[in-house]
Amino acid sequence: MPQITRDQVRVPADVMPESRDEYIANYLKATRETGRLMLFACDQKIEHLNKDFYGEGIDIADLDPEHLFKIGSEGVCGVLAGQRGLVAQYAADYPEINYLIKMNSKTNLVGTKQEDPYSPQLYDLDAVLAMKEAGVNIVGLGYTIYLGSEYEATMMAEAGELIAQAHANGLIVVLWIYPRGKAVTAEKDPDLIAGAAGVALCLGADFVKVNPPKPEDGCTPAEALKVASTAAGRTGLVCAGGSTVDAETFLTQLYDQIHVGGADGNATGRNIHQRSLDEAVRLTKAISAITLADWAVADALAVFNGEKDFTLADI
Repeated sequence: MPQITRDQVRVPADVMPESRDEYIANYLKATRETGRLMLFACDQKIEHLNKDFYGEGIDIADLDPEHLFKIGSEGVCGVLAGQRGLVAQYAADYPEINYLIKMNSKTNLVGTKQEDPYSPQLYDLDAVLAMKEAGVNIVGLGYTIYLGSEYEATMMAEAGELIAQAHANGLIVVLWIYPRGKAVTAEKDPDLIAGAAGVALCLGADFVKVNPPKPEDGCTPAEALKVASTAAGRTGLVCAGGSTVDAETFLTQLYDQIHVGGADGNATGRNIHQRSLDEAVRLTKAISAITLADWAVADALAVFNGEKDFTLADI
């Protein structure tokens, strides 16, 4: 079972001495004292608009944004990631959740064939720190970079500055990095995924969220992921969950990503929140059982099926 103490947290050198204890506390909260991240991604209301929350195959409960916070409260997660305004509207009613504020976003209305993607920063760090000062349980920031876009330099510069500022204030940072744009012919090419991981390290991120690679040389996606997780160095690598699949397939992929691919957790959104509250809560527990406590797939599946339970006490 992965567990770390305060003394085992690697504190980056850009964390100011006066913020060192705050950084360690936030890192331990975000990873539930395991060093692994279970990130519940709730940023899609801008990224994918309403199609991720209403329609065929999606539980009607998902239409209500509060569904996300009920899952985060009743389930087992490391952090709930969402935009500042979304968190601001609901955090007072769910103070127990660890929040990670997504600093930039864009919609998917303009496709890559029309224009290279650019995700603008929506607010500055002061707006986030003000919320934290007001009592919101914010442990970190998130930012998306599209490698290969003609705007990648702008996004990289914004991310680099935010990471420096966040660390100086004791916050952790997760980068979402996706190769995407007219110059990119294969977004899930293993070499590009490994390249994205290396970029996150060089920018100073604590974790990087990438898409699972699609290898063409006969190795499995988890085996290809090992190259990326190694390239990430001391930046923890987590995989995006993608669109909804059956629980056993998803949990098996997650187990392999961690134990074969060297991933340091997961970042899952639609696979969780498109389900009913009860089912979504059970899935967060099953995911956390694998991510935070090294449970086998069969045991995690039993949690999802309601045959077992998993709580923070099991970590």
